[in-house]
Amino acid sequence: SSLAAELPPPYTAIASPDASGVPVINCRVCQSLINLDGKLHQHVVKCTVCNEATPIKNPPSGKKYVRCQCNCLLICKDTSRKIGCPRPNCRRIITLGPVMLIPEEQPAQPALPVQPDGTRVVCGHCGNTFLWMELRFNTLAKCPHCKKISSVGSALPRRRCCAYITIGMICIFIGVGLTVGTQDFARQFHATYVSWAVAYLLGLICLIRACYWGAIKVSYPEHSFA
Repeated sequence: SSLAAELPPPYTAIASPDASGVPVINCRVCQSLINLDGKLHQHVVKCTVCNEATPIKNPPSGKKYVRCQCNCLLICKDTSRKIGCPRPNCRRIITLGPVMLIPEEQPAQPALPVQPDGTRVVCGHCGNTFLWMELRFNTLAKCPHCKKISSVGSALPRRRCCAYITIGMICIFIGVGLTVGTQDFARQFHATYVSWAVAYLLGLICLIRACYWGAIKVSYPEHSFA
């Protein structure tokens, strides 16, 4: 029978799967995923679900793809005006006149892996760029190149440094106050010296941490954030 105005069943692209590193495409008939691993050298691949062919490359020079209403993928000369479907249960004669009743089948594009969200950051130690996956910034990051820790943005180390300086000075002032105010008491109760030591020690630890945050390297994103 001659095909007058019937078109193949419509198809629509579906979303690509999560990034897995393996190239895949959607079947142009049933939309199932077709694994292209080891098949990228072929012009067409066969779906394991519906057993229909899907093109992944442009046809050879002088050829074109046409899909019959029965979903059989045909390849013919680009000058052909009539072709017959070879399937025994179909045998349609497809007319490819000046007005194309059946659109030529275009090669499907492999679904690209989904790119992870993130921002490119320039390491403050080695100067290399790496992808920072955190949605919030002003945090610590480990460079995958030099394996060193840096702060993404300068706000975090600045806040931490000011906070440790403040706490450290408060502890030292408390220690000085205890030393001056409890000298006579400490001569009788020697355990008072422990409170002095604790106040001075806490103050010293806080000042050391303030120096650490003041000297930490800062990594900056390549683009500014809103």
